[in-house]
Amino acid sequence: MTLASLSPQAALPSPSTAVWQLGPVPIRAYALCIIAGIVLACWVTERRLRQRGVAPGATLDIAVWAVPAGIIGARIYHVVTSPEKYFGAGGDPIKAFAIWEGGLGIWGAVAGGAIGAWIAARQLGIPLGVVADALAPGLPLAQAVGRIGNWFNNELFGGRTTLPWGLQIHRMDPDNPGHALRDDAGQPILEPGLYQPTFLYEALWNLGVVALVLLLDRRLKLGRGRAFALYVMGYTVGRFWIELMRTDEANQILGVRLNVWTAALVFLGALIYFVRVRGPRDYLIPLGAAAATTPPPTSDLSQVDLSERETPARAAAPEGYRVVSEEQYAAWQDTGVVPPATDDDSRPDDGELSGDTSAADLAASGDEPADDPSAARTDRADATGARPADRDS
Repeated sequence: MTLASLSPQAALPSPSTAVWQLGPVPIRAYALCIIAGIVLACWVTERRLRQRGVAPGATLDIAVWAVPAGIIGARIYHVVTSPEKYFGAGGDPIKAFAIWEGGLGIWGAVAGGAIGAWIAARQLGIPLGVVADALAPGLPLAQAVGRIGNWFNNELFGGRTTLPWGLQIHRMDPDNPGHALRDDAGQPILEPGLYQPTFLYEALWNLGVVALVLLLDRRLKLGRGRAFALYVMGYTVGRFWIELMRTDEANQILGVRLNVWTAALVFLGALIYFVRVRGPRDYLIPLGAAAATTPPPTSDLSQVDLSERETPARAAAPEGYRVVSEEQYAAWQDTGVVPPATDDDSRPDDGELSGDTSAADLAASGDEPADDPSAARTDRADATGARPADRDS
């Protein structure tokens, strides 16, 4: 009799293999799920950035910085919070770099990704709050897909259960990562009993967070990073109770898992931000070469413009962006005319900008000539789009 025969028949199965060989190249289910989640998050973010006026392709420019920084941050958090696996007795420091074997902390991923996104947003002249709000529903969607990788790895499950959706768990081979141990008959060995599929609970919860963010963002028109704060609150509430169900090894503080404390603290921080920060949603108007491009679609995720697929090459990147109100943005969509600058638009954040503005330049931008030279310099900075959009980043 094998351990597999001790488990009830009515159960959720788990894969016995999480790695496949394509010649000399290992194809890991965990990595495929992470990549699929990133692609989905980028697609959602691109659609939402387009809705707010950002030129096509900006998401890729942001992802080039945010994704590697997020992966590095996720791994650093995991290693720092579980140092005994790599630096304790019997630990292998080289394994700290073995990301393909699992071990990525979402808290480090968000922190690292935020740093990468901030760098990219500064380069593009896009407020970080606009980027964060556009990403808000895409990130939990990516997390939900990523949790499928934990199912392949037979990890992140909870305690024993008799529920009909209890999960079968294979005894994985430590000498052959990604593969289950097998008995004398060649059958994969199961751990006795069934277990809470906490990875599934979190995946479903994350899909609920996606729906929550999309619904409230559409109704309340959240801006200034508040949609992202809503995502953080929604995610941490779920992570708090799901983390309490997990039985895998984890460092504890006062008898409570470290990630439970982290979820609680991050929730409080997001709640304070959501309550205290106020202001309308920012929209962006591209300036320069991209100002004459077709305004973006108004749908969050659907109504793909088929004409975009006929464009032979990517449009030139804008020289900058003008931060405007929803009314000004709607007027620009209707007329294609960039609205004149306001005092709120022209607040450089890195000191006084230099340069003179001619009457012809002001006429081309739709602004009236300024009598005060300092006002002319401010208007010039706004016309080029070099600084105004950076104020929230």
